[in-house]
Amino acid sequence: MVYVCIGLGSNVGNRERNLIRAYDRIVSLKAVRTVKLSRFYETAPVGGPPQPPFLNAVLCIETTRPPQWLLKQFQRIETGMGRIRTVKWGPRNIDIDILLYGDKIVNDAQLKIPHPLMHVRLFVLEPLVEIMPDVVHPILKKTAVQLYEEQKQSGAT
Repeated sequence: MVYVCIGLGSNVGNRERNLIRAYDRIVSLKAVRTVKLSRFYETAPVGGPPQPPFLNAVLCIETTRPPQWLLKQFQRIETGMGRIRTVKWGPRNIDIDILLYGDKIVNDAQLKIPHPLMHVRLFVLEPLVEIMPDVVHPILKKTAVQLYEEQKQSGAT
């Protein structure tokens, strides 16, 4: 089993219900075991057009499935929940991102692990620190706490 850290976000509709529905669908997948779910954090949108605030969380699971399999499942969950991709970084009822997959590094056309922006996004780092403070970014070789502190000191939002 390998641990996988997953970012969850929603800023359209009933945001809390959207996150709970996504969580329920993820943890019901075969070969997935829940480790921890962070609390929900309300955050301002970063990038993209003007839009409502997000609720964000991080979920840590354990699985024997490869990352590409998880990506397909997460995209099916997003589609099943009504996500329509129109504007990059635009409003969405659900967003499910693989942040970390153990210490694996993936860099292909469909999937990049670790998530390429996770280390500069407080809305990812804060809930990650809550549940997995000592997890290490496999490229930067820094813990979630170290990355979080760096972003806080830089004045990032």
